[in-house]
Amino acid sequence: MIGFNVAPFVGKEFTYIQEAISAEHICGDGLFTKRCNQWIEEQTGAAKALLTTSCTHATEMAALLLDIRPGEEVIMPAYTFVSTANAFVLRGAVPVFVDIRPDTMNLDESLIEAAITERTRAIVPVHYAGVACEMDVIMDLAEKYNLAVVEDAAQGVMSSYKGRPLGTIGDYGCFSFHETKNFSMGEGGALLIRDQEHVEAAEILREKGTNRSKFFRGQVDKYTWVDQGSSYLPSDMNAAYLWAQLEVAEEITKNRMASFALYRQELEPLEKQGLLDLPVIPRDCKHNAHMFYVKARDLKERTKLIAFLKEKGVQAVFHYVPLHTAPEGQRVGRFVGEDRFTTKESERILRLPMYYGLKKEQVQYVAEKVREFYGK
Repeated sequence: MIGFNVAPFVGKEFTYIQEAISAEHICGDGLFTKRCNQWIEEQTGAAKALLTTSCTHATEMAALLLDIRPGEEVIMPAYTFVSTANAFVLRGAVPVFVDIRPDTMNLDESLIEAAITERTRAIVPVHYAGVACEMDVIMDLAEKYNLAVVEDAAQGVMSSYKGRPLGTIGDYGCFSFHETKNFSMGEGGALLIRDQEHVEAAEILREKGTNRSKFFRGQVDKYTWVDQGSSYLPSDMNAAYLWAQLEVAEEITKNRMASFALYRQELEPLEKQGLLDLPVIPRDCKHNAHMFYVKARDLKERTKLIAFLKEKGVQAVFHYVPLHTAPEGQRVGRFVGEDRFTTKESERILRLPMYYGLKKEQVQYVAEKVREFYGK
């Protein structure tokens, strides 16, 4: 069976975890956490990057730092993981869903303005598959209506929009280092802070509401409880696992891009014949080969294709059930405008196996079986 995902592993993970244990500092903000934070800052240019226990927690931190209040509204696509909405719903906010673009599966930037009300506080673009939303339009709207922007860049590490790394364009950006992502620490994430003026508040929030970070930098002679907060620090052992991969991030990305290119080469004939659709990468977007998907004609055809591939030893999966159709989404949120593409496209999409170390012959086999399904 060719599995859908294999968590990335490059060989130095055990060594670095042992180093973390030997240093007798396995809790948060140890040597490897600092290395990972610094790598993200250097890679993206963010004023500050803070490793977190998950991308969910990074997004929750953004909602807290923005002081989102009950009844306020946050605009986002319905086609996203539940964490995008939960982070704001936990603050009592209303997720306002708008339709997606059928080409990139991203929030349709042309529909955002119609969803803005006097209660709107933020826009949350989700960079699906590591392909950027139209951030220029989104940032212009945010400036026009004095709104915050939180980038859900869970899938966007090493991706960019017009040369700007994803996660650094909005006020805050959120990365995921879950085992299904390009770089992993099992469970984990990071909060990226664009503006230096918000760094201290983020550090305090992440450190249980204390000024502990300033204490360890020697800026205060003792640390104490100075504000509300919680514990968002991952274990340094998790960070050690991640650091092994960040050291060779270019190699991992190159490997995934090669698999992506081969899938496209092998399946383009089917697209040209109008049998399926392949991913679209807009000119201004540099992606990271987070996933490779195809779009079948409809739900019925996709269901048959999944079953066929399973019979042939290939695990292919569909993705999110749109949030506005879910029980909780119907209870706490609302969809603005017409659902022209969100449900329709979500029922067509099928993700093929994609991970670091996927062999060329495995990609060719998967593509061959897709072609076989379509009689080609």
